[in-house]
Amino acid sequence: MRKKPIGKLISHLQRRNQKILSKKLAPYGIGSGGQHSFLKLILQRPGITQEQLTNELKFDKATTARSVRQLEESGYIERETDPNDRRSHLLFPTAKSLEFYPVLQGILDEFNADLVHNLSDEEEDLLITLLQKISIDPAE
Repeated sequence: MRKKPIGKLISHLQRRNQKILSKKLAPYGIGSGGQHSFLKLILQRPGITQEQLTNELKFDKATTARSVRQLEESGYIERETDPNDRRSHLLFPTAKSLEFYPVLQGILDEFNADLVHNLSDEEEDLLITLLQKISIDPAE
């Protein structure tokens, strides 16, 4: 059996990941484009800036801006002007997102469990180790 290219397999998993998560999160007004990743980080680090989100999640600035705007319009986050830099905004979760957080985490946990259901614990640990190893950006 011929091995498939790693990049193709990762790309396939990413598309499947987005399709499934988009469907599960749609009833809550969370769209595609990684909005759940932005929301989760804002919930974990209230007061984070848009620039910090972009850098930590490795999205481009336009995707970050679009996701932040959509999360704000959906009532999940609010922006406050950074008192130290008037051009920057601090992002905070709203009561709606704090209430939604356990639901979001449950969806993500269930999704991850489904992804690795055919793997043993050792295989899952090895997969995580290998993916972390190849995801290191040599430019950083």
